[in-house]
Amino acid sequence: MSAASIPTAPQQQARRRPAHREGSPAATAFRYVALIVGVVIMVTPFVYMVSTSFQAQAYVLTLPPQFIPNPATTANYLQAITSQNFLLYFGNSLIVAVAATAISVLVSSMMAFAFARFSFRGKELLFRILIAGLTIPAVMLLIPQFVLAKNWGLLDSLPGLIVFYVAGSLALNTFLLRGFLASVPGELDQAMQVDGAGAWTRYWRLSLPLARPALATATIFTFLSCWDEFPLALTMISTPERRTLPLAIAAFQGANATQWGLVFAASLIAVVPVIIVFLVFQRYFVQGLTAGAVKG
Repeated sequence: MSAASIPTAPQQQARRRPAHREGSPAATAFRYVALIVGVVIMVTPFVYMVSTSFQAQAYVLTLPPQFIPNPATTANYLQAITSQNFLLYFGNSLIVAVAATAISVLVSSMMAFAFARFSFRGKELLFRILIAGLTIPAVMLLIPQFVLAKNWGLLDSLPGLIVFYVAGSLALNTFLLRGFLASVPGELDQAMQVDGAGAWTRYWRLSLPLARPALATATIFTFLSCWDEFPLALTMISTPERRTLPLAIAAFQGANATQWGLVFAASLIAVVPVIIVFLVFQRYFVQGLTAGAVKG
């Protein structure tokens, strides 16, 4: 046997050392049980909500609860869509949420780009004041927002909701986007400056494409907050035709307090846009992570 074929001491130790240390069977079983219990606790209310929405009123409060409706019916969905201007309220919420999300993400990305790339007097102070707004509970701002909306002529209007939804989401979105844009190598920005690119070109053609993961996250958060918002809309909107979907569902539940199948059907219809937005922007989020890498 040649000397080259004799394994050295480190090689012998590497062979004796297990490649991966598995946990004990008891610990593995405990993890699986804990995960299953957590999933059941989280999913059961939603499954019961879906099941109840397909049940007639006579079968809603049966014991034990029926997770598989028998007989199943779509009457609750048809009644929810065709009664009490539900589609009008759905459209109002869609207009407000989409407009507020688009404006908020655009403006906050500009602000984040300025905080991340420019140097100006009072930059850190302004950013800290902006972040300090995140510590104030939204409920405490209802009265000041109501007074401002009244003085500016924005009370009882969808544009008024859009203005305050944008203002309420700018701080968080700017915080998220600034951290991401600050991590982009400055050499790329300087290279574009050498080529004669101005600030807008660097923002639009460099920063935004690389910030797709952060933009997707900001879009999802903003749309969810605008779509589900209830206290401010309840405070500002008084005309029934200008109600958003959360207000409509609350009034719907008040008018049909015992018709839980009808209420759950309306709530599930309201969940559909949220699921669509999450699925669409999750795809862009993953794409941005894989395609937005920068080689140093």
